Amino acid sequence: MTEVKAYAAHESEADLVPYKIERRETKDIDVKIEIDFCGVCHSDIHQVQNDWKNSKYPVVPGHEIIGHVTEVGSKVSKFKVGDLVGVGCLVDSCKECNSCKDNLEQYCENGAVATYNGADKHLGGHTFGGYSEQITVREDFVLKIPENIDTKAAAPLLCAGITTWSPLREWNVKKGDKVGVIGLGGLGHMGIKFAHALGAEVVMITTSPEKAEDAKSLGADSVLISKDKDQMKEQASSFDFLLNTIPVGHDINPYLGLLKRDGTMVLVGAIEPIDPVHGGALVMGRKRVAGSMIGGIKETQEMLDFCGEHNIVSDVEMIDIQNINDAFDRVVKSDVKYRFVIDMKSLKK
Repeated sequence: MTEVKAYAAHESEADLVPYKIERRETKDIDVKIEIDFCGVCHSDIHQVQNDWKNSKYPVVPGHEIIGHVTEVGSKVSKFKVGDLVGVGCLVDSCKECNSCKDNLEQYCENGAVATYNGADKHLGGHTFGGYSEQITVREDFVLKIPENIDTKAAAPLLCAGITTWSPLREWNVKKGDKVGVIGLGGLGHMGIKFAHALGAEVVMITTSPEKAEDAKSLGADSVLISKDKDQMKEQASSFDFLLNTIPVGHDINPYLGLLKRDGTMVLVGAIEPIDPVHGGALVMGRKRVAGSMIGGIKETQEMLDFCGEHNIVSDVEMIDIQNINDAFDRVVKSDVKYRFVIDMKSLKK
């Protein structure tokens, strides 16, 4: 095993502090990665604060990892030393259940292994994430990063990117569709970029008029202020698809009125109870509400390749790891456009 530097939280109300963790020796199907950049996801904060009541301490967050390969196992065929690679939200799964066979490892029926706070099959205990110097990952869960895109800004693609890409592809969003992206944050800004690149008419749906200029600069064709009843009425029954990125429970009924017959709204932000849904809003129009969670490895690689072709990355603000606790506070206040990324070289300071 190798001891490496990391940052960890030791309890739900504690700051992240320097910590030493152990990484396993490189097995025959493993890839060892020196971490260059790691995105800061709101999920990191939820896990540190035990908001989902499943945290295991110490928590070393980070599942938007970009780095370079430093060692490969004897049976590794897809990667070589020096390759630019990424690791997202998953580091393992059973590879045998129906979901895994369908390249949907995130829904592994025997339990996918999360990049942090998952069950560590090799060392016991739980997994540690990308707020660290290195990580060792099974080859099947390592991703190739296009060399032509801004490397640091590619980090959030591995969670925020795939979380918004997967439903757009699953529901076949295409040129000519009218797509509403609800909420402009880390997820919403990626949803706008992807829907625009796919050729859709993109409408940013927000409660904040001041976000209109930013939304249009990201690729939105127009902005709908959801608090304005006249605007909502004017655009009723006109959307093919709604991508709902609001990260907390809320009333989705007003948004259902925006959908055409047979339209779909997909929730990707609220992993918690939502307000009661009026059955009539679904029945009168054969409308659907669905949910979606990240994507499998194959789909994530397809998303990265698409980003390489269309030069799509996240809008990021760089920080040193020593400023992570301030960054957490700012994420909670929505005071970032639109994702923080940690320069992991700062861990050596």
